[in-house]
Amino acid sequence: MITAALARPRGLLLLTSSCFLALALAVVLFGILPADATVRDALLDVASPAIVAVMRVFNAMGDWRGLLPGTILLFVVFRSARVQWWIWLVLMISAPVAESVVKWLVARRRPDELSMGFPSGHATAAAAFFGAVMFLAGSLPPPARRWVRVAAAAGIVVVAVARVILRAHWPSDALGGIALGLALAAAAALIASRPRDQLTGT
Repeated sequence: MITAALARPRGLLLLTSSCFLALALAVVLFGILPADATVRDALLDVASPAIVAVMRVFNAMGDWRGLLPGTILLFVVFRSARVQWWIWLVLMISAPVAESVVKWLVARRRPDELSMGFPSGHATAAAAFFGAVMFLAGSLPPPARRWVRVAAAAGIVVVAVARVILRAHWPSDALGGIALGLALAAAAALIASRPRDQLTGT
């Protein structure tokens, strides 16, 4: 049962890191991807003032205003997070570092700015945080576990959409951030799972 549970972060790491590398390579080779303008225009077409206002609230879930109290709450709610606190703290620190390095390497500009945009820092941080929540939710009873994971997945999506609607990023910037953040969260989950492997002899 433990082995099956550990296969999930390992598989997620392989999937998300592969997606991120493929997307980053496409951005380096082609710059603005064919679907970027189409998807961005479609989202901006439905971006009424009310929707933009809501997106500004969701946007805070990808920066310190949401992530700082969220990380503290993570340690309060999940005992396993407190026991291995350094893993999750390093995760939240490594996310902005990783996306900043990739931004410098890829050097693709944002839609309306000169600053670099791939991957989205907000999407990376949100995916790393909510990815950690999804893994840690494994300790919850089945009904609660399911709803927490659904809410975490929704958090990742709304932050990514908010970054596009607020004209800060191309859609591929947001997708790259999701892939990078989830890959980092999966790596952290694998590290957090290793003591259980050793204890069970698997």
